[in-house]
Amino acid sequence: MITLTGKKISEGIAIGKISFYKRDTKEIRRIYVKDVEKEVMRFQKARMRAIQDLKDLYDSATQEVGEANATIFEMQQMILEDQDFISQVTAIIVEQKLNAEYALKNVAENYITYAIKNDKSYVQGHEADVKDVVTRVLRILSRAWKDRMLMDEPFVLAAGELYPSEAVQLDKTKVLGFVTRYGTINSHTAVLARTKGIPAVIGLGESLKKEYEGKTIIIDGFDGKVYIEPDYTTITKMKQRQDENHTQVVNLERLKGKENITQSGQKIDVYANIGTREDIENVLRCDAGGIGLFRSEFLYMENGNKLPTEEQQFQTYKLAAEAMGTKKLVIRTADLGGDKTAECLDLGVEANPAIGYRGIRVSLDKEEIFKTQLRAVLRASAYGNVLLMFPMITSLDEVVRAKRILERVKKELKDEKIPFNEEIFVGVMIETPAAVMISGELAREVDFFSIGTNDLSQLTLGMDRTNARLEKWYDPHHPALLKMIRIITNNVHLEGKKIGICGDLAADLELTEQFIQMGIDELSVAPNQVLALRKKIREIQ
Repeated sequence: MITLTGKKISEGIAIGKISFYKRDTKEIRRIYVKDVEKEVMRFQKARMRAIQDLKDLYDSATQEVGEANATIFEMQQMILEDQDFISQVTAIIVEQKLNAEYALKNVAENYITYAIKNDKSYVQGHEADVKDVVTRVLRILSRAWKDRMLMDEPFVLAAGELYPSEAVQLDKTKVLGFVTRYGTINSHTAVLARTKGIPAVIGLGESLKKEYEGKTIIIDGFDGKVYIEPDYTTITKMKQRQDENHTQVVNLERLKGKENITQSGQKIDVYANIGTREDIENVLRCDAGGIGLFRSEFLYMENGNKLPTEEQQFQTYKLAAEAMGTKKLVIRTADLGGDKTAECLDLGVEANPAIGYRGIRVSLDKEEIFKTQLRAVLRASAYGNVLLMFPMITSLDEVVRAKRILERVKKELKDEKIPFNEEIFVGVMIETPAAVMISGELAREVDFFSIGTNDLSQLTLGMDRTNARLEKWYDPHHPALLKMIRIITNNVHLEGKKIGICGDLAADLELTEQFIQMGIDELSVAPNQVLALRKKIREIQ
C-alpha cells in the first residue's frame, strides 16, 4: 500500500480504479503566415466561439451549481473580451507574421502579471482560469476536443491539474472523486468540487504517478490522504467511514426546510459564515437562514498587492445580497491584522499581533480605505437585507467615530443620487473583555450584536488558541467565558436588541442547549455545520 498526502478540498470517501485524464492538446509551433488579416480573423472567430461556449457553460452551471458559482465563467468571458488581451495577440500576428496559436500562447504566459499591474483584479489568483480560457481557444483553433476518460464503470479521476470548466462538467455518476498533482484550496476548481459534493484531494505533486493507472485508489477527503493499492484493513475501515458519512448526510438532508426549534417550542435562528463569493451558493445549499457573518477581509487577503476597489467589493456584496433575497446578510467590515495579513496593506510587524493594530483600529486609522468599503456595502444594501457590523470593538468612542464616517458616506451617496438603504442596521462584534463590560452602553448605540468567541476566548484566558503547547490549558468551555456570554446576553436584551454567536463555539454541540437557555437569539456557523446544528436543536427537550 502506498500512502500519499495532499490538500483536502472536498470531504468524503471515494473508492475505485484510478484513471488519468487524457487532455487532448497539440504542440504549439511557431509558424510564419503570409496572410495576416486572414490569421487575425481566424483568431477572432475562435475567440467569439469560445465566448459563446462560456455563455452556454454559464447557463448550464447555473442550474447545477448555482449562479454564485457560475459567475466563474462570466469572469472567463471577461478575459476573452479584454481589449488589451485581444490587442496583444493581434499585434504578434500582424507585426511578427506568426500563427494565432503561437501568439495566443505567448500572450497567455505573461497575461496574469500584466493584468495585475493594470488593475484587472478579476484575474488575481486565478491562473487556472486563464489556462482554461486559453486552452479552450487553442482547441478551437486546432479543431481538437477529444478529452478522454477511458473507463466504462465509475472511476476516480487523476490529473496534473483540473480546470474549472472541466470540474463543473464532471458526471457524478461516473466520477467518484478526483486527485491532482497541482492546484490550490481556494481555486474555482476546489469550490466546484465542494459544491458538487465530489471527494477530492489536490497538491499531491509528482508522487501521483502515471504508473498508478488502473490501480485501486481510496480518497480520504476528510484527512487529505490518498491510498494506492490499499490493504484489506484500510479498505474495510474506509468503507465503514464511507457508509457512516453517507447515512449522516442522508439523515441531515431530510432536515432541509425544517425549523430550528426545540421539542419544547423554543426557536433559534441559524445562519452561515462565509469568506468569499464562492461560498454564497453553499449557504443556499445548506438551507441556512441567511449569512450571519461575511468575513470581508478575505477580499483584501486574496487580492494580491492591490487594494480591492469599491466596484469589486460592491459586485461581491451585491451578488450575496441578491442570492439571499429577503434573508439576512451581515457584512463585517475588514478585520485585518493579527493572523489575517494582506499583501495590499502593510500593517507592519508586531510582537503581539492578536492584541495589536487590527480590526476597527485599522479602519479608523485608514479612513479612505474604510470609506471605500462602506460605500460598497451601502450600495449593495439596495439589493437585499444587508446589515453592517464593526469588529474588535473596545470602546464606545470607536463605535461613535465609525458611525460618523458612515453618515458622511451616506451623504456622499445621497448627493450622487446612488440608491442605498438609509436605515441600514449597524452592529458590533463582542470579542474583547472591554466590550463585555460596556455591552450595556454599546446596546444603546447599535442595533445588534454578535459574539466572536475565538478572540474573546483567547483574550479572556490570556492564551493563544493556535499554540499547541497551550492545548492542555486552553479551555473553550471555561466558566469565565460562559459567564461573560450570559452577561452580554442579559445586557443586550435589556435594551431590546438581538445577540448571536458567530465564533467556533456556535458549532459546539455540547453548548447548544446552554446557549438556548441563556437566551442567545442566533448562531452562525460554517455552511456544512448548519444541518448538524439544526438536528441538535430539534433534539433538545
